[in-house]
Amino acid sequence: MPLDPDLQPLLGLIEAGTPLHGLTPAEARDSFRKLTVDFRPPDSMAEVASVQDSTVAGADGPLPARVYRPLGVDGAVPTVVLLHGGGFVIGDLDTHDAMARAICAGTSSVVVAVDYRLAPEAKFPAAAEDAIAAVRDVQSRLSEYGASPVLAVAGDSAGGNLSAVAAQQVPGVAAQLLVYPATDVLGTYASREENASGYFLDQPTLIWFIGHYADTAADLDDPLISPIHGALEGQPPAVVVTAEFDPLRDEGIAYADALAAAGVEVHQTTYPGLIHGFFDMGPWSPACQRAIDETIARFGDLLAKASAQA
Repeated sequence: MPLDPDLQPLLGLIEAGTPLHGLTPAEARDSFRKLTVDFRPPDSMAEVASVQDSTVAGADGPLPARVYRPLGVDGAVPTVVLLHGGGFVIGDLDTHDAMARAICAGTSSVVVAVDYRLAPEAKFPAAAEDAIAAVRDVQSRLSEYGASPVLAVAGDSAGGNLSAVAAQQVPGVAAQLLVYPATDVLGTYASREENASGYFLDQPTLIWFIGHYADTAADLDDPLISPIHGALEGQPPAVVVTAEFDPLRDEGIAYADALAAAGVEVHQTTYPGLIHGFFDMGPWSPACQRAIDETIARFGDLLAKASAQA
């Protein structure tokens, strides 16, 4: 399928600027914030009952967090720990405010968004260790959040990576939402060649991200950065979504296939015509918005099933 034509103006705007791999980490963070926060129409944000800044435990001290509570819900609901994307280098609570709100509203769950440490200031395995510590902390305090015993993880891109890592390391996670996740740093996949440039996330930027996060090539086979090499038996049910024109497409599909081969319930969809980052592009593309809505609905189904079994 051809690229969604509604994404062409946005891609043109992105390509007119300096690519992320040509910026310093601080400059890249500012650029990403402009794209995901400053350009977003305020009326496109899903409505929730409340948003409260908080903290959760990290591996090296408290981490900033933000708690979203759904509208019109009485009683216990699931709790979802959201880990933002950004290649382990960029992204924060504000850049993923829309995603947190959408998951909260669309699944009637309490969402706890976590601002883990970023590279290059904090190298591998800092982000992974923070994600694991944060999920464990939220798990130990579910009565303060959704009050239901159902705990899930969710994330996009690097956040999908960290969600998969946390699900492997924290027993008791009931479901996982992995949106175009990075799962296999050293893997060889056709999508990395087919979509190496021209679709927002490009191959030089992928290398730039990993170069800032990992100190040595020996790190890259570690399941804490390449979760496809982790123990997959007994993992929680997963929704895994990828985009046709994304260099990470095939490793996301490979991870879903590996989970399924290990006996895990998996719902995998590759959205035609879309690109990496489509979860932020709903205001400009009806196709992206449909993909967002469908993905959250599938995740909501997993949470409802887990709640019925709890």
